[in-house]
Amino acid sequence: MAAARTAEQGLSTEELQHIRDALAGGRKPKVMFTEAAGQIAGQLGQVVELTDPEVSEEWVVVRFGRDELPFSPTDLAVAPKGATRRPAAKPEPEPEPAAEPEFKIVREPVPAPREEATVTAVDTPPARPADGEGEGEARPARRATKAVKPKGPAALTVTLTYVDGEWTLAATQGTKSLAKPYVIKPAEALKMVALIDVPGVHEAVEQIMAVERREAEQQAEKLRAELAEIEARLAELRDAG
Repeated sequence: MAAARTAEQGLSTEELQHIRDALAGGRKPKVMFTEAAGQIAGQLGQVVELTDPEVSEEWVVVRFGRDELPFSPTDLAVAPKGATRRPAAKPEPEPEPAAEPEFKIVREPVPAPREEATVTAVDTPPARPADGEGEGEARPARRATKAVKPKGPAALTVTLTYVDGEWTLAATQGTKSLAKPYVIKPAEALKMVALIDVPGVHEAVEQIMAVERREAEQQAEKLRAELAEIEARLAELRDAG
Protein backbone atom coordinates (compact mmCIF):
# COMPACT_ATOMS: atom_id res chain seq x y z
CA MET A 1 0.00 0.00 0.00
CA ALA A 2 2.86 2.38 0.79
CA ALA A 3 4.43 1.78 -2.61
CA ALA A 4 1.10 2.41 -4.35
CA ARG A 5 0.58 5.66 -2.50
CA THR A 6 4.13 6.80 -3.37
CA ALA A 7 3.62 6.05 -7.06
CA GLU A 8 0.38 8.06 -7.12
CA GLN A 9 1.71 11.02 -5.13
CA GLY A 10 5.09 11.23 -6.89
CA LEU A 11 8.53 11.54 -5.34
CA SER A 12 8.71 12.19 -1.61
CA THR A 13 11.20 14.56 0.05
CA GLU A 14 13.25 11.59 1.25
CA GLU A 15 13.34 10.04 -2.24
CA LEU A 16 14.40 13.35 -3.76
CA GLN A 17 17.26 13.53 -1.25
CA HIS A 18 18.36 10.00 -2.24
CA ILE A 19 18.29 11.08 -5.91
CA ARG A 20 20.36 14.17 -5.08
CA ASP A 21 22.93 12.03 -3.26
CA ALA A 22 23.04 9.57 -6.20
CA LEU A 23 23.67 12.40 -8.68
CA ALA A 24 26.44 13.72 -6.46
CA GLY A 25 28.00 10.26 -6.59
CA GLY A 26 27.95 10.21 -10.40
CA ARG A 27 24.91 7.90 -10.75
CA LYS A 28 21.71 8.55 -12.71
CA PRO A 29 18.84 6.90 -10.78
CA LYS A 30 15.91 5.42 -12.69
CA VAL A 31 12.40 6.77 -12.23
CA MET A 32 8.98 5.82 -13.58
CA PHE A 33 6.49 8.32 -14.98
CA THR A 34 3.18 8.46 -13.08
CA GLU A 35 -0.33 9.02 -14.45
CA ALA A 36 0.22 12.75 -13.97
CA ALA A 37 2.82 12.63 -16.78
CA GLY A 38 0.16 11.75 -19.38
CA GLN A 39 0.79 9.37 -22.29
CA ILE A 40 4.24 8.32 -21.08
CA ALA A 41 2.87 6.96 -17.79
CA GLY A 42 4.60 3.70 -16.86
CA GLN A 43 7.72 4.47 -18.96
CA LEU A 44 11.19 4.63 -17.39
CA GLY A 45 13.73 7.43 -17.47
CA GLN A 46 16.97 8.52 -15.79
CA VAL A 47 17.32 11.61 -13.60
CA VAL A 48 20.29 13.64 -14.86
CA GLU A 49 19.88 16.91 -12.93
CA LEU A 50 17.92 18.68 -10.18
CA THR A 51 17.41 22.41 -10.80
CA ASP A 52 16.02 25.12 -8.49
CA PRO A 53 12.42 24.34 -7.40
CA GLU A 54 11.87 28.05 -6.62
CA VAL A 55 12.33 28.95 -10.29
CA SER A 56 9.94 26.35 -11.74
CA GLU A 57 7.65 23.57 -10.54
CA GLU A 58 9.26 21.28 -13.14
CA TRP A 59 12.77 21.03 -11.71
CA VAL A 60 13.59 17.30 -12.05
CA VAL A 61 15.40 16.85 -15.40
CA VAL A 62 14.86 13.32 -16.78
CA ARG A 63 16.51 11.68 -19.79
CA PHE A 64 13.80 9.89 -21.81
CA GLY A 65 15.08 8.38 -25.03
CA ARG A 66 17.27 11.05 -26.66
CA ASP A 67 15.60 13.97 -24.88
CA GLU A 68 16.28 15.56 -21.50
CA LEU A 69 13.08 17.21 -20.23
CA PRO A 70 12.05 18.84 -16.91
CA PHE A 71 9.24 17.29 -14.85
CA SER A 72 7.48 17.97 -11.57
CA PRO A 73 8.13 15.52 -8.68
CA THR A 74 4.44 14.56 -8.89
CA ASP A 75 5.07 13.27 -12.45
CA LEU A 76 7.66 10.76 -11.23
CA ALA A 77 8.08 7.80 -8.89
CA VAL A 78 11.03 5.61 -7.91
CA ALA A 79 11.35 2.82 -10.50
CA PRO A 80 10.62 -0.68 -9.08
CA LYS A 81 13.60 -3.01 -8.89
CA GLY A 82 14.08 -5.03 -12.06
CA ALA A 83 11.76 -2.75 -14.07
CA THR A 84 12.59 -2.50 -17.75
CA ARG A 85 11.50 0.05 -20.30
CA ARG A 86 8.46 -0.93 -22.32
CA PRO A 87 7.61 0.63 -25.67
CA ALA A 88 5.31 3.63 -25.53
CA ALA A 89 1.83 3.22 -26.98
CA LYS A 90 1.64 4.57 -30.52
CA PRO A 91 -0.92 7.39 -30.82
CA GLU A 92 -3.64 7.02 -33.39
CA PRO A 93 -2.72 8.70 -36.68
CA GLU A 94 -4.35 12.06 -37.21
CA PRO A 95 -5.14 13.66 -40.56
CA GLU A 96 -2.23 15.72 -41.74
CA PRO A 97 -3.19 19.44 -41.72
CA ALA A 98 -2.57 21.68 -44.69
CA ALA A 99 0.74 23.47 -44.69
CA GLU A 100 0.49 26.89 -43.08
CA PRO A 101 2.90 29.42 -41.49
CA GLU A 102 3.76 28.71 -37.88
CA PHE A 103 5.86 30.45 -35.23
CA LYS A 104 8.46 28.41 -33.35
CA ILE A 105 10.87 29.32 -30.59
CA VAL A 106 13.30 26.56 -31.62
CA ARG A 107 14.23 25.84 -35.27
CA GLU A 108 13.19 22.40 -36.51
CA PRO A 109 14.21 20.75 -39.81
CA VAL A 110 11.51 20.85 -42.48
CA PRO A 111 11.02 17.50 -44.26
CA ALA A 112 11.18 17.54 -48.05
CA PRO A 113 7.80 17.09 -49.79
CA ARG A 114 7.06 13.49 -50.73
CA GLU A 115 5.93 12.37 -54.16
CA GLU A 116 2.89 10.11 -54.17
CA ALA A 117 2.03 7.83 -57.06
CA THR A 118 -0.80 5.50 -57.92
CA VAL A 119 -0.85 2.62 -60.41
CA THR A 120 -3.89 2.06 -62.58
CA ALA A 121 -4.61 -0.77 -65.01
CA VAL A 122 -5.60 0.10 -68.59
CA ASP A 123 -7.16 -2.45 -70.93
CA THR A 124 -5.62 -2.68 -74.42
CA PRO A 125 -7.18 -4.51 -77.36
CA PRO A 126 -5.72 -7.99 -78.03
CA ALA A 127 -3.47 -8.55 -81.04
CA ARG A 128 -5.42 -10.00 -83.97
CA PRO A 129 -3.89 -13.15 -85.55
CA ALA A 130 -2.79 -12.79 -89.16
CA ASP A 131 -4.48 -16.00 -90.36
CA GLY A 132 -7.69 -15.50 -88.38
CA GLU A 133 -7.02 -18.53 -86.14
CA GLY A 134 -7.43 -18.41 -82.43
CA GLU A 135 -10.13 -15.76 -82.54
CA GLY A 136 -12.09 -15.62 -79.32
CA GLU A 137 -9.24 -17.15 -77.31
CA ALA A 138 -7.00 -14.11 -77.01
CA ARG A 139 -7.34 -12.24 -73.69
CA PRO A 140 -7.01 -8.50 -73.31
CA ALA A 141 -3.54 -7.50 -72.16
CA ARG A 142 -3.06 -5.15 -69.23
CA ARG A 143 -0.35 -2.55 -68.96
CA ALA A 144 0.40 -0.46 -65.91
CA THR A 145 0.61 3.29 -66.07
CA LYS A 146 1.99 5.52 -63.34
CA ALA A 147 0.01 8.61 -62.40
CA VAL A 148 2.15 11.12 -60.53
CA LYS A 149 0.38 13.35 -58.08
CA PRO A 150 1.43 16.99 -58.56
CA LYS A 151 3.55 18.40 -55.77
CA GLY A 152 1.97 20.95 -53.47
CA PRO A 153 3.77 24.00 -52.10
CA ALA A 154 6.57 23.31 -49.59
CA ALA A 155 5.88 23.98 -45.92
CA LEU A 156 6.59 27.54 -44.77
CA THR A 157 8.33 27.93 -41.39
CA VAL A 158 8.83 31.23 -39.55
CA THR A 159 11.27 30.99 -36.60
CA LEU A 160 11.40 33.51 -33.74
CA THR A 161 14.52 33.21 -31.54
CA TYR A 162 15.76 34.97 -28.38
CA VAL A 163 19.52 34.77 -27.72
CA ASP A 164 21.83 37.05 -25.68
CA GLY A 165 19.28 39.80 -25.25
CA GLU A 166 18.22 39.98 -28.92
CA TRP A 167 15.13 38.73 -30.78
CA THR A 168 15.72 37.45 -34.30
CA LEU A 169 13.34 36.32 -37.04
CA ALA A 170 13.98 33.87 -39.90
CA ALA A 171 11.85 32.17 -42.56
CA THR A 172 12.30 29.06 -44.70
CA GLN A 173 10.14 27.27 -47.27
CA GLY A 174 11.08 23.64 -47.61
CA THR A 175 14.88 23.65 -47.83
CA LYS A 176 15.04 27.19 -49.25
CA SER A 177 15.94 30.09 -46.95
CA LEU A 178 13.57 33.03 -47.52
CA ALA A 179 15.01 35.29 -44.81
CA LYS A 180 18.17 34.80 -42.82
CA PRO A 181 17.94 35.57 -39.06
CA TYR A 182 17.71 39.33 -38.52
CA VAL A 183 17.20 41.39 -35.36
CA ILE A 184 13.72 42.77 -34.57
CA LYS A 185 12.41 44.99 -31.78
CA PRO A 186 11.12 43.36 -28.56
CA ALA A 187 7.68 44.92 -29.14
CA GLU A 188 7.41 43.21 -32.52
CA ALA A 189 8.52 39.89 -31.01
CA LEU A 190 5.88 40.14 -28.27
CA LYS A 191 3.15 40.71 -30.89
CA MET A 192 4.20 37.51 -32.64
CA VAL A 193 4.34 35.52 -29.41
CA ALA A 194 0.83 36.72 -28.56
CA LEU A 195 -0.42 34.81 -31.62
CA ILE A 196 0.77 31.50 -30.10
CA ASP A 197 -1.88 30.06 -27.79
CA VAL A 198 0.56 28.08 -25.64
CA PRO A 199 0.77 29.06 -21.93
CA GLY A 200 4.29 27.66 -21.56
CA VAL A 201 5.61 29.94 -24.30
CA HIS A 202 3.97 33.00 -22.74
CA GLU A 203 5.49 32.19 -19.33
CA ALA A 204 8.96 31.80 -20.85
CA VAL A 205 8.67 35.17 -22.63
CA GLU A 206 7.44 36.87 -19.43
CA GLN A 207 10.48 35.56 -17.55
CA ILE A 208 12.79 36.86 -20.28
CA MET A 209 11.18 40.32 -20.24
CA ALA A 210 11.29 40.44 -16.42
CA VAL A 211 15.04 39.78 -16.45
CA GLU A 212 15.60 42.42 -19.15
CA ARG A 213 13.57 45.03 -17.24
CA ARG A 214 15.50 44.32 -14.05
CA GLU A 215 18.85 44.66 -15.82
CA ALA A 216 17.73 47.87 -17.54
CA GLU A 217 16.60 49.37 -14.21
CA GLN A 218 19.93 48.49 -12.59
CA GLN A 219 21.85 50.06 -15.47
CA ALA A 220 19.68 53.19 -15.36
CA GLU A 221 20.24 53.52 -11.59
CA LYS A 222 23.97 53.18 -12.11
CA LEU A 223 23.97 55.86 -14.82
CA ARG A 224 21.90 58.22 -12.65
CA ALA A 225 24.40 57.82 -9.82
CA GLU A 226 27.33 58.51 -12.16
CA LEU A 227 25.54 61.56 -13.60
CA ALA A 228 24.87 62.95 -10.12
CA GLU A 229 28.54 62.52 -9.24
CA ILE A 230 29.63 64.32 -12.43
CA GLU A 231 27.18 67.21 -11.82
CA ALA A 232 28.43 67.58 -8.25
CA ARG A 233 32.03 67.71 -9.50
CA LEU A 234 31.06 70.31 -12.12
CA ALA A 235 29.38 72.46 -9.46
CA GLU A 236 32.55 72.34 -7.35
CA LEU A 237 34.62 73.46 -10.32
CA ARG A 238 32.24 76.36 -11.03
CA ASP A 239 32.37 77.48 -7.38
CA ALA A 240 36.14 77.31 -7.43
CA GLY A 241 36.31 79.47 -10.55
